[in-house]
Amino acid sequence: MANHKSSKKRVIVTEKKNAVNNARRSAVKTAAKKVLVAVESGDKATATTALRNAESKIMKSVGKVMPKKRAARKVSRLTKRVAKMA
Repeated sequence: MANHKSSKKRVIVTEKKNAVNNARRSAVKTAAKKVLVAVESGDKATATTALRNAESKIMKSVGKVMPKKRAARKVSRLTKRVAKMA
């Protein structure tokens, strides 16, 4: 366990950051899942709205939770899925 004041603070700050990052990661997964569910149901309007929301969440997580290229790949794959629905 931490003995110094600064290391005790680091433990607390790290726990807070982990909680925030886990929430961000979860929000991204949930948003992507909503797009996929909308695509499966065949509802183009809902899928498009969900895609817009998911893209926003994914791009906001860049640099915090995921690398830029992974985010771009995720958005690209979701967009491709929605575009195929036509």
